[in-house]
Amino acid sequence: MTEDDRARGGGGVPSAAAEEVARAAARAFGLSPAQPDDSGPSTAAQRLHTDPDTVERDLIKLVLTIVELLRQLMERTAIHRVDQGDLSEPQEERIGMTLMILHERMTELCDRYDLTMDDLNLDLGPLGTLLPHDGA
Repeated sequence: MTEDDRARGGGGVPSAAAEEVARAAARAFGLSPAQPDDSGPSTAAQRLHTDPDTVERDLIKLVLTIVELLRQLMERTAIHRVDQGDLSEPQEERIGMTLMILHERMTELCDRYDLTMDDLNLDLGPLGTLLPHDGA
């Protein structure tokens, strides 16, 4: 039995957990289910006619979320490399300064678009949040 078969409950039908994850992802990313062609314009097509200010803010929110995720991954990698002794002192200084500057720029951009760092942490439903909370 493959992992796909287990996720489908063995009978080819998605399990309740997989369906819940799909619903959570749809809520997090504002997705709507596909509709047959004869049902008229889809909700997704109607959403294309939105307020330009909202579109810009939502796009900035998505981009900043991805950048923050990458920043946290780079920070964890740097900490691991420091703990392993893989970096010289000048490299540690440079990485530390770079990460501090990136964090400051992230804060500035969040302020500019009236976002908080918590706004960037997408709720993935049963999977939890995308970004770990501070100290995690």
